[in-house]
Amino acid sequence: MATAAGLVLAFVFLFGTAIGSFLNVVIYRLPRGEGLTGRSACPHCRAQLPWYDLVPLLSFALLRGRCRRCSAAIAWRYPLVELLTGLLALAVLVRFGAGPGALAYFAFGAALVAVTFIDLDWRIIPDAITLPGVIVGLGAALGLELLSAAGSFPAHTLRALSGALGGGLGLWLVALGYRRATGVEGLGFGDVKLAALLGAFLGLGGVFLTIFLASVIGSLVGVILIASGRGSTKTALPFGAFLAPVGVFVLFFGPLLAAWYWGLFGGRS
Repeated sequence: MATAAGLVLAFVFLFGTAIGSFLNVVIYRLPRGEGLTGRSACPHCRAQLPWYDLVPLLSFALLRGRCRRCSAAIAWRYPLVELLTGLLALAVLVRFGAGPGALAYFAFGAALVAVTFIDLDWRIIPDAITLPGVIVGLGAALGLELLSAAGSFPAHTLRALSGALGGGLGLWLVALGYRRATGVEGLGFGDVKLAALLGAFLGLGGVFLTIFLASVIGSLVGVILIASGRGSTKTALPFGAFLAPVGVFVLFFGPLLAAWYWGLFGGRS
C-alpha cells in the first residue's frame, strides 16, 4: 500500500515537472510574441535541443547547467520552475485530493508561476494567461456545482463570479485612486485582470486577502530597496509578481488564516 502511494506521488511530481518544462517555454516565448509550438533551442547559439536535453531537472544536472553545443550557462530559472511546479502538483494532491477540482487548482497555480516570472522580467501580465484563466475558474466553479451531490447551486458559481468581479473592480479602483492622488501610474490593467483571475478561484474574501498581503509585502520590499539605496519612492515594482505567489499561498492557507483571524474575535468575551 505504501509503495503504491509512493508511486502515485512520484508520478504526480514528475507530471508537475513536465508541466513546469512547458511553463519555461511560456515564460520565455509568450512575452516575445513567439509561438508555443516548435522545437526548443538554446537562447545563446540557437541550436535545437534534442529530447534528452529537455528532461525536467535531470538534463540540467547531467549537463552541469551548460548548453551541450556552446557551453553557455543555462539559467537556474529553468530547473527552479520545474521544481516549483512539481512541488505544486504534490501540494494540490495532498491538500485537495484527487477530486475533480484538483486539476483546476493545479492549472491555476501553474498559471500563477508563469505570471510571476514574466512580470519579474517584463513588467507585463499577458492577457493570454489571465483572461482564459478567468473563464477556467468560472467554468470549474460551475462544474463543481454540477458534480456536487449537495445541491448547493449556485453557491460555487456565485463565489467565483463575485470574486472575479470584486477582485478586478476593487484593484481597478485602487489603481484609479492612486493615480489621481499621486499622478503616477501605480498599477496596470494587467494587474486588474490578474485580480479577476485570483477572485475566480479564491472568491471575494480570498482575493481581497491576497491583495492585502501582496500590498504589505510589496511595501516592505519597497522600504528595503529605499533603505539600501537601490530604489526610491518612484521605483516601480512588479505588483503581479507579489500577487501571484501570494495567491498560491492563499489557495492553500487562506481558510486557515481566516479561521485563525475570526477565532481571535470569537475567543474574546
